[in-house]
Amino acid sequence: MSLSVVLACGWLVLTNLLGMIPSKRNHWPQAYAMIALGLPVLGLVFWQHGVWMALLFLAAALSVLRWPAIYLGRWVKRKLGRG
Repeated sequence: MSLSVVLACGWLVLTNLLGMIPSKRNHWPQAYAMIALGLPVLGLVFWQHGVWMALLFLAAALSVLRWPAIYLGRWVKRKLGRG
Protein backbone atom coordinates (compact mmCIF):
# COMPACT_ATOMS: atom_id res chain seq x y z
CA MET A 1 0.00 0.00 0.00
CA SER A 2 1.18 3.50 -0.73
CA LEU A 3 1.79 6.14 1.89
CA SER A 4 -1.23 8.18 0.83
CA VAL A 5 -3.63 5.25 1.26
CA VAL A 6 -2.17 4.44 4.68
CA LEU A 7 -2.54 8.09 5.73
CA ALA A 8 -6.10 8.22 4.39
CA CYS A 9 -7.10 5.07 6.28
CA GLY A 10 -5.43 6.35 9.43
CA TRP A 11 -7.23 9.68 9.06
CA LEU A 12 -10.57 7.89 8.73
CA VAL A 13 -9.94 5.72 11.79
CA LEU A 14 -8.78 8.70 13.88
CA THR A 15 -11.78 10.76 12.81
CA ASN A 16 -14.17 7.97 13.75
CA LEU A 17 -12.49 7.55 17.14
CA LEU A 18 -12.69 11.29 17.83
CA GLY A 19 -16.38 11.20 16.94
CA MET A 20 -17.01 8.50 19.56
CA ILE A 21 -15.49 10.49 22.42
CA PRO A 22 -18.12 12.43 24.40
CA SER A 23 -17.82 16.19 23.95
CA LYS A 24 -19.56 19.17 25.53
CA ARG A 25 -18.80 21.35 22.50
CA ASN A 26 -20.50 19.04 19.97
CA HIS A 27 -17.20 17.97 18.34
CA TRP A 28 -16.75 21.16 16.29
CA PRO A 29 -13.12 21.81 17.30
CA GLN A 30 -12.24 18.21 16.43
CA ALA A 31 -14.07 18.52 13.12
CA TYR A 32 -12.13 21.66 12.20
CA ALA A 33 -8.84 19.95 13.07
CA MET A 34 -9.70 16.84 11.07
CA ILE A 35 -10.73 18.93 8.06
CA ALA A 36 -7.41 20.77 8.25
CA LEU A 37 -5.55 17.44 8.40
CA GLY A 38 -7.72 15.77 5.77
CA LEU A 39 -7.23 18.29 2.98
CA PRO A 40 -3.50 17.61 2.52
CA VAL A 41 -4.18 13.87 2.69
CA LEU A 42 -6.81 14.29 -0.03
CA GLY A 43 -4.30 16.18 -2.16
CA LEU A 44 -1.71 13.45 -1.66
CA VAL A 45 -4.20 10.73 -2.60
CA PHE A 46 -5.11 12.70 -5.72
CA TRP A 47 -1.45 13.21 -6.64
CA GLN A 48 -0.47 9.55 -6.20
CA HIS A 49 -3.62 7.72 -7.33
CA GLY A 50 -5.70 10.06 -9.44
CA VAL A 51 -9.14 11.50 -9.36
CA TRP A 52 -11.19 8.33 -8.75
CA MET A 53 -9.31 7.31 -5.63
CA ALA A 54 -9.46 10.91 -4.38
CA LEU A 55 -13.22 10.97 -4.93
CA LEU A 56 -13.54 7.69 -3.04
CA PHE A 57 -11.61 9.15 -0.09
CA LEU A 58 -13.67 12.36 -0.29
CA ALA A 59 -16.91 10.35 -0.15
CA ALA A 60 -15.63 8.45 2.88
CA ALA A 61 -14.56 11.69 4.56
CA LEU A 62 -17.93 13.32 3.88
CA SER A 63 -19.73 10.32 5.37
CA VAL A 64 -17.70 10.73 8.57
CA LEU A 65 -17.91 14.54 8.70
CA ARG A 66 -21.46 14.81 7.42
CA TRP A 67 -22.66 17.72 9.59
CA PRO A 68 -19.92 20.13 8.50
CA ALA A 69 -20.72 19.14 4.90
CA ILE A 70 -24.45 19.70 5.45
CA TYR A 71 -23.84 23.13 6.98
CA LEU A 72 -21.48 24.04 4.14
CA GLY A 73 -24.12 23.02 1.60
CA ARG A 74 -26.76 25.12 3.35
CA TRP A 75 -24.41 28.12 3.50
CA VAL A 76 -23.59 27.84 -0.23
CA LYS A 77 -27.27 27.48 -1.09
CA ARG A 78 -28.09 30.62 0.92
CA LYS A 79 -25.29 32.59 -0.74
CA LEU A 80 -26.28 31.51 -4.25
CA GLY A 81 -29.99 32.10 -3.60
CA ARG A 82 -29.46 35.77 -2.73
CA GLY A 83 -27.06 36.45 -5.61
